[in-house]
Amino acid sequence: MSLPETACEIRAAVAGGSVSAVEVCRDALDRIARTDRRLGAFLHVDEAGALSRAAQLDKDRPAAAPLLGVPVALKDNICTAGVRTTAGSRVLEHYVPPYSAAVVERLERAGAIIVGKTNCDEFAMGSSTEHSAFGPTRNPWDDARIPGGSSGGSAVAVAGGMVPLALGSETGGSIRQPAALCGVLGLKPTYGRVSRYGLIAFGSSLDQIGPFARTTRDLAALFGAIAGHDARDSTSATDAVPDYAARLDGDLSGLTIGIPRHLLDDGVDAAVRDAFDSGLAALEDAGAVLRDITLPHAALAIPVYYLVANAEASSNLARFDGVRYGTRADAATLHDVYYRSRARFGAEVKRRIMIGTFVLSAGYYDAYYVKAQQVRALIGQDYEVAFQQVDAVALPTTPTTAFKLGERTADPLQMYLSDVFTAAANLAGLPAISMPCGLTPDRLPVGLQLTARRFDEPSLFRAAHAMETRRPMERP
Repeated sequence: MSLPETACEIRAAVAGGSVSAVEVCRDALDRIARTDRRLGAFLHVDEAGALSRAAQLDKDRPAAAPLLGVPVALKDNICTAGVRTTAGSRVLEHYVPPYSAAVVERLERAGAIIVGKTNCDEFAMGSSTEHSAFGPTRNPWDDARIPGGSSGGSAVAVAGGMVPLALGSETGGSIRQPAALCGVLGLKPTYGRVSRYGLIAFGSSLDQIGPFARTTRDLAALFGAIAGHDARDSTSATDAVPDYAARLDGDLSGLTIGIPRHLLDDGVDAAVRDAFDSGLAALEDAGAVLRDITLPHAALAIPVYYLVANAEASSNLARFDGVRYGTRADAATLHDVYYRSRARFGAEVKRRIMIGTFVLSAGYYDAYYVKAQQVRALIGQDYEVAFQQVDAVALPTTPTTAFKLGERTADPLQMYLSDVFTAAANLAGLPAISMPCGLTPDRLPVGLQLTARRFDEPSLFRAAHAMETRRPMERP
């Protein structure tokens, strides 16, 4: 008997009794065992815990649970009680949280089965999942290429057919960018829409947890399960959570999409541009109106992002000193404890801590950090002006397709430019989605990104579903 593959199909089958949660869970675990040896998406597979959870769901069978029996993978910077959580770092190599993140609690209430933790760039700092202390993850379309980052493991777990759903986190593009490069859907929510409680912090004014899926309905189901207010997160929004699957009818009549074409003049691969234009045509065919717009300060998003994010990282990662948090090095003096414990950070994390510490230091704070925050406000204002004319803004998710492993590790600036089209949404706190819009001639996926007004995720889901019905995505 063939088992259902999408989350919505699994939920219906388990709720209806035609398949058991244990059968679905075993199938997912078998897929991981067959596939992940080549791709390296998972850092830890909780086989015993997942099967025990599935057996309990079969016994209780809570009919109202929206993700009943659905296997889900979690990026390894999301805390899970009793399950190792490393954030891809030697500093947290042996860390087992005593509590679960808010999103984990909500997934469990929704009936989901968490099968394991996925690989990521160390402390979510990277665009290729090559900066994990435990080895890289590989793209299922071409295992000589990167999957994107920092949530590359979650994107690959979904794109590779190991699980139907996964969660990642995003600070400057870490959900949308790997979603685009792996040919799946990825959503960066409005800042405050999903609780950050239990997420290991990188840049606290930018971080958000968000979903990956292969279909829009699955993405909407997962997002609906994790969204909503949480009093433990002081930045959590109190706005009501709508039904994100309510208007997935393929009709985009009344939706106006702005295209800042001035941002596409330099650095965008021709094949990416062609797929992007084809994606825009599909949205227009669904009823959307396209309009050219300008975002005057968007080109400054990368330098602004790498000042703000690294400053916040410097502050957040100060806690990993071998005394309060993290692996403690054996040493004779307190100074050496600090030094040797923090020496476990990888090169990219050290680079970002040093940049962040520098821009916060006396004499440079006003010139760099304060100025970056001022330009950040201007970037947000550009979107506010644009949303007086349009409902969403379209850009390619990434300027290139997935590059080869090792191609950019020695050139941090080129690596950072992978986020050139994604960082602005994080700086402005806006929701943005990456949806597959086609393949290049050498069969590499391209993503089209839409950014909307705060809390207008429903428009993003509508557009993604319209794209999905007109340009169905192939599998690797």
